[in-house]
Amino acid sequence: MKVIGIEKSSFIDYPGKICTVYFTPGCNFRCAYCHNSPAVMGKGELIKEEEILLYLEKRKKFVDAVCISGGEPTLQQGLDLFIKKLKSKGFFVKLDTNGTNPDILQKLLDKKLIDYVAMDIKGPLYKYSLLAGIEVAVEPIKESINIIKNSKIDYEFRTTICKELLSPNDIRDIANLLKGSKAYYLQNFKDGDTILAGKGKFTPYNMKELKLIEKEIKDYFVKFDIR
Repeated sequence: MKVIGIEKSSFIDYPGKICTVYFTPGCNFRCAYCHNSPAVMGKGELIKEEEILLYLEKRKKFVDAVCISGGEPTLQQGLDLFIKKLKSKGFFVKLDTNGTNPDILQKLLDKKLIDYVAMDIKGPLYKYSLLAGIEVAVEPIKESINIIKNSKIDYEFRTTICKELLSPNDIRDIANLLKGSKAYYLQNFKDGDTILAGKGKFTPYNMKELKLIEKEIKDYFVKFDIR
């Protein structure tokens, strides 16, 4: 299990809990708007597993949970063993994933190793390859969506949106795909120096536009919000 980054304390990554976020290197997508290009490209100094566990042991009074993000964590060998060690120390575990490895996702759920999962929905299925920057088989994406929706744990689906890549009609199509889910969040694009395609390439929606979309789709979900 490889880890190359840490956010020591997050109040937003795991709803209702204080968590430490660990970032794994490498991703099978190349989303141009990705905000964490160093992790995607595998850049960073490896953090030893024993160092991680020792640090968390010292932080147990202050941290409820661990979020495993990336990159794409399900590409990592030993992910399940690493999570077992986290669970043995009493931490809740959240997994961030792009949904391309439904078999691994199902195994983690079957073994009761994850308590929360957040799946990034890149766009409507017919635009996945364009948005992901590689050729994408959408059947595993659909399978992961169904696995998550039918799971007994807390979950969320989320989509990062910018004007150049996703139209309001695209967002409506995503909402129809996910209709009936517990939680769906739109994450308005935020520019920065670590964007994979470079700074200044993409434009966020303005709040007036997003509120019009929210009015149309919010009732599709138990919980909906704009981040």
